[in-house]
Amino acid sequence: MEQPHKSGYVAVAGRPNVGKSSIMNAFLGQKLAAVSQRPQMTRRRQLGILTLPGAQVIFVDTPGIHKPVHKLGQFLVEEAFEALDDADVILMVVDATQAPNDEDRLVAAHLLEMKRLPPVILALNKADRISQPQLVAALEAYLALIPQAFPLAVSALTGFQRDVLLDEILKRLPEGPQFYDPEQITDLYEREIAADLIREAAMANLRDEVPHSVAVRIDEFNERNPETAHIVASLYVERDSQKGILIGSKGEMLKKIGTMARKEIESMSGRHVFLELFVKVRKNWRDDPDALQFWGYVHEKEE
Repeated sequence: MEQPHKSGYVAVAGRPNVGKSSIMNAFLGQKLAAVSQRPQMTRRRQLGILTLPGAQVIFVDTPGIHKPVHKLGQFLVEEAFEALDDADVILMVVDATQAPNDEDRLVAAHLLEMKRLPPVILALNKADRISQPQLVAALEAYLALIPQAFPLAVSALTGFQRDVLLDEILKRLPEGPQFYDPEQITDLYEREIAADLIREAAMANLRDEVPHSVAVRIDEFNERNPETAHIVASLYVERDSQKGILIGSKGEMLKKIGTMARKEIESMSGRHVFLELFVKVRKNWRDDPDALQFWGYVHEKEE
């Protein structure tokens, strides 16, 4: 008999900087979600659509769950919680190299308080970096936070047990149709991904608090032909002093950020890119509701 088709939404959740975006990118075989060693790289939900024979897995990459200190942080946490509420399966990602912290406990507490808790898979990422006894201890510590979860050691970097993880996800997906065209791999437009990749380059090159104060707006995205595109983007910071840091001496920092971003955008789009960057100041934008709406940091139900 023909096997039933499975499909559903898998919310990839956890505290900041545990490898959520890296896991989704690994499953899709290409870089859709920007990643950074710094926390709070992901600022909105992003779909990663994996179509397989007999199944369609719709990964929902979510912002890291943390204790917010400004309105942007509050938006990020609410965005993640909404994704959990709508999920068919929850993939809770933790860092196996570190003991559970307050943010991990915050994630687990929200799951346990949900009215409808879907199947939860506890992915202990970065398992390739620790010994077996350390892994066992980490597994016990994280499983104590949410005993209902199915634990599995994985590595987004090396691919360790990635296939096993996918099998466990497929086991828990409900029967359903294809929600998206088999050729579609994300719900974002190329210009939106480009904005994230520019901010990723800024995160990678800047220090201290400055990277978290950066917002990116694509002002122009002109596809001159199938092989080339011209992109003009503005990077916003909260203070004049941050603007100077972002530009750097004789513009060297901005040039460095632009070069890194351009290469990532070209890799993503498969075309040659001309990228122009400008730096602007919008005072304390992370606590300004109008500014947050300007960059699209509003929940779907509020639009």
